Amino acid sequence: MSKISNFEFTSLETKNLYLKLLTLDDAADVYKHFRDENITRYLDIEPCKDIKEAKEIIQFHIDDFGCRWGIYKKSNNEFVGTCGFHYLRQSHNVLNAEIGFDLSSNYWGKGIMFEVLQQIIKYGFEYMKLDVIDATVEQQNERSQRLMKKLGFIKAPKLQDNLIYFFLNKEDILITK
Repeated sequence: MSKISNFEFTSLETKNLYLKLLTLDDAADVYKHFRDENITRYLDIEPCKDIKEAKEIIQFHIDDFGCRWGIYKKSNNEFVGTCGFHYLRQSHNVLNAEIGFDLSSNYWGKGIMFEVLQQIIKYGFEYMKLDVIDATVEQQNERSQRLMKKLGFIKAPKLQDNLIYFFLNKEDILITK
């Protein structure tokens, strides 16, 4: 069984994107990204008002046991979103983590987050040795609900804190190449 605090997260890549762990040096990109209220609409944060708030977001993830990657296009190094694991917890020998993600509205509907999440789900189950990956999605966020289903996540029958709860067990993984 893995210990939650022992993970050393690494950079990742997909066919078209690379994922780099966010640092305070990325504050300008994070600020530009999260100042868009279309992006924060379904998140538990308000749009960023300044660089200081962007640094606070990054620092939160640095201090957390999880991780947050910046998503960059390989073709031009453009910052297009973030993703990662948070709320890592272990109970009764089951290691869980919640997956979180957001994408620049210019790239919605282009398959980018599907490509990214396949890679980090694989990372979560193979490297982190997670037993379950879960996600919470706002009831109005139909795009994320469709994405969770496309990735093989199972929708829980009841709302939790007025959010839709999805989960994926390592035995049920449907990652495709």
